[in-house]
Amino acid sequence: MSEEIKPVITEEVADVEKKDQLGDKSLAELSQLFQELMDSEDSMKRSKEAEAIKSAFYKRLSKEKADAGEDSSVQEPDENSEDEATVPMQSGPVSPFAAIESAFKSVYIDYKKARAQYNKELDAQRDANLATKQGIIEELKRLVEEPGDMKDAFPKFRDIQNRWRETGPVPQQSFRDINDTYQLYVTKFYDLVDINRELRDLDFKKNLEAKNAYCEQAEALAQEEDVVEAFKDLQKLHEQWKDLGPVAKEYREEIWERFRAATSVINKNYQAHFEGIKAKQTENLKEKVALCERVEEIAGMEIGSSTQWNALSKEIEEIQAKWRSIGYATKKENQRVYERFRAACDKFFERKRASFTEFKDSMNANLEKKMAIIEEAEALSASTDWKATGDRLIELQKQWKEIGAVPRKKSEQIWKRFRAACDTFFTARDNSSAGKNNLGANLAAKKALVEEIRAWEPSEDKDAATARKEFQQKWNDIGFVPFKEKDAIQAAYKEAMDAKFPGGNAGGRRRSGGSGPAPKIKDSLREQFNQLQQEIQTYENNIGYFTSSKGAEKLKAQMQERIDEAKARLEELKAKIRAKEQEQSEE
Repeated sequence: MSEEIKPVITEEVADVEKKDQLGDKSLAELSQLFQELMDSEDSMKRSKEAEAIKSAFYKRLSKEKADAGEDSSVQEPDENSEDEATVPMQSGPVSPFAAIESAFKSVYIDYKKARAQYNKELDAQRDANLATKQGIIEELKRLVEEPGDMKDAFPKFRDIQNRWRETGPVPQQSFRDINDTYQLYVTKFYDLVDINRELRDLDFKKNLEAKNAYCEQAEALAQEEDVVEAFKDLQKLHEQWKDLGPVAKEYREEIWERFRAATSVINKNYQAHFEGIKAKQTENLKEKVALCERVEEIAGMEIGSSTQWNALSKEIEEIQAKWRSIGYATKKENQRVYERFRAACDKFFERKRASFTEFKDSMNANLEKKMAIIEEAEALSASTDWKATGDRLIELQKQWKEIGAVPRKKSEQIWKRFRAACDTFFTARDNSSAGKNNLGANLAAKKALVEEIRAWEPSEDKDAATARKEFQQKWNDIGFVPFKEKDAIQAAYKEAMDAKFPGGNAGGRRRSGGSGPAPKIKDSLREQFNQLQQEIQTYENNIGYFTSSKGAEKLKAQMQERIDEAKARLEELKAKIRAKEQEQSEE
């Protein structure tokens, strides 16, 4: 039974999860955590946790100082420097972080001093325990060398065993030697001393029963799903096994092999568990490095629009969510890859903030320019200088379209104000002229003509061909109607003409029988042509109204459709004018 089990110790058991959780906490939360640790009954046994909180506190402090534009360098406290916890004298304003840092340092220094005193007392106690156990071994050695009467020796041996178990831990470097020495003399006591057979056999039997129970417990632990807890429980069993005396020689090898076999299974499970964790963490590291590379790529992109900024922001938020779902990387690389990822995200959002600040300044400048245009348009809205003012408003519309975006909450408001000023002028201009240029009057005239056509009946005074030409001439002479009414009134006219003059051409031209009517028709066509050109120009400029409004794309599409229809009508008028000129030349 000289073989010693060496339990597998894996560094991955360190407080990785605790450290990563601390990275998300604020300075106030970390200070509170440290105070709670300081106040706890087992605070002296939680030194690793205390150091983790301190490390997280100073990382967070350095980061927040940098974000606030202050010097991000920090000096972590030392328990030997009592003045570390005071707020340094400054000639200027005191940093808002100074009080927080001072309070934390004060608590930390108190803890470190208490911890140092605790360790000092603990070391002293272990030294005392070592001396006690060395004395117990000397007693055991004398008992083995001079056992005397076995009836007296055996109770002494029991007392030695009890006192050995009750004595606390010794310094780590002395544990193995002193324990091996003790076990050596315990075995000698059983093997070499001629003690009472009955008492010895009874003791062997009790030890065998206890060791069988330890084997059963170890075998049960080998089946546990929580291999970490099973491993911890196994260490306790080993301590109990070592403190227990021997069994009869014929059972020693057998019982030891049984216990060792269960121990081996638990150790293998434990090792496999952490190898699996390490493999998973290695895979997690690869995934996180890939996410870092993608965010770094995004952070270095040339981005030219708020739409692109917002789309990439959404992608980074999705990447951050995926990052949180991946799990920890290897202990050595976990913090490093996190800091790389955080730096890339910070770079992107800092660039975004700077871009949006610049864009906001640009939009405010655009707002000032458009407000100047609005004021000029409103000043011109009451003008009756139709030609000059109309040209100027069209020019202002072109400038408006070229200026660019303004703040969203102002966009609709100023657009409506500018459009109202333009509409006021153009409506007044359109309604100012009589006859052809009065669109409302033209519409009424055309409706009346349609009713006249519908009511016409053939007579001896006027045949159908003559009446058709007269109706057609009247229609052409009336002029334009409001654009939205154009298609409806044109359809009504065609329907009436087709009903009264089947086979005729409601839109056909009339060949002039002399030199009188032709010029009038041609002049009317040219007037229509010029007015339609102006209408197209107005439409093309008005399309700029919709660049920043809600439903802009739909409105722009409708306006473009009107422009296309007007241009088609313009081509028809060109053809009619050319035909009239050709007729005149033939005559």
